[in-house]
Amino acid sequence: MAGSSVSAEATVLQTSASSDPFCKRILYEEIAFSRVRIWDLAILIPNVLFLVFLGVRFNRAILKLRATSSPIFLTFYGLVIANIVISVIRCCVSMTVNAATVSGEYADKILWISVRFFLLATEMSVVVFGLAFGHLDSRSSIRHVLLVTSFISLGFSISQAVLEMMSPDQHFHVDSKDYNLFGHGGMLFWFASSIIFTFIYMCILILPWTKLRDRLALPTKRSFYTYIFLLCLLNGLQSLGSGLLLYELYAGLCIVDVTTYAYFTLLTPLVYYAFLSEFFGVSQPSIMFSYKAQVDDHMEDDTVSLPHQQSFSSLKTDSDYIYQNNSVYNSTQLDANTPINPLYAASLQSPDSITGYSIDSCQSLDVGPMSSGYQRTNM
Repeated sequence: MAGSSVSAEATVLQTSASSDPFCKRILYEEIAFSRVRIWDLAILIPNVLFLVFLGVRFNRAILKLRATSSPIFLTFYGLVIANIVISVIRCCVSMTVNAATVSGEYADKILWISVRFFLLATEMSVVVFGLAFGHLDSRSSIRHVLLVTSFISLGFSISQAVLEMMSPDQHFHVDSKDYNLFGHGGMLFWFASSIIFTFIYMCILILPWTKLRDRLALPTKRSFYTYIFLLCLLNGLQSLGSGLLLYELYAGLCIVDVTTYAYFTLLTPLVYYAFLSEFFGVSQPSIMFSYKAQVDDHMEDDTVSLPHQQSFSSLKTDSDYIYQNNSVYNSTQLDANTPINPLYAASLQSPDSITGYSIDSCQSLDVGPMSSGYQRTNM
């Protein structure tokens, strides 16, 4: 009797699992004889590939960052590294914990929310750097921006965590294993937040076609608007999917799955491609940000100017100045009537052009007759 009851219970659970739509099963089904969920593995693979890509180019990236005094590039690179590392860690830990237990379920959800926190902070920081601040005064300004966006992202993540723990969405409850999947804080929360972000990004997209373009220093780089357009599209689809799911239309779950997968696998590479690839790819990039030295209130710092002026496209790194030719010296403007020391004139020439020069012989230092100043002396 006991054996038959266990068999009957297993049959009921199997029937319940098979009755779930595919877009729900893909979230919790595991690879045979393991606890590895297909969903976690699908997210892990592209993140690992991008992490390998960053690792291969790491030394070159560090040299490039050292050759420039641009604090914002180091900031972006740090955000990209942090995002990809925390994403890989989440996938690996989720594969090792048993989500069917209470502790495993909470651990899995906390990891999801942690990744979302980092991604959202990066997402908003990029928008603020590119749009809201035409001129960032110093590294302290960059820190202030990161602090503000982190607090906003933290508030979002805390709200999401409270809803996940206190009121999990029943659309993400797995009856066969009696536990809850990560449900983004519930579809109502997901729908409302996606609508808000869609509206914000849509407003940014139409700014260049409004009268505000004459009053605001708007970004000019196409990559910035491509980034905004993709985020607007992603959030629009998320609001559509979560809205459909609120009305018990399970086609919405498929849309939510696709947008979730895209967000957790493609946002970090998108930030790298839009704002870092050109900087790391060429010696003199025409990029969105440029910098000039400035004395801060307490210490020497860098002033960051965002993509709003014509001259910003001529950014050069320190290494570009080191390896360029001697045109810098040739461009020195001297008044013809200004006395010139022959030794100083020789010092401005290329070493190769002063062949045969010695202190005892001044033949190569003849700079022509002058009405005044230093006179040629035979030694």
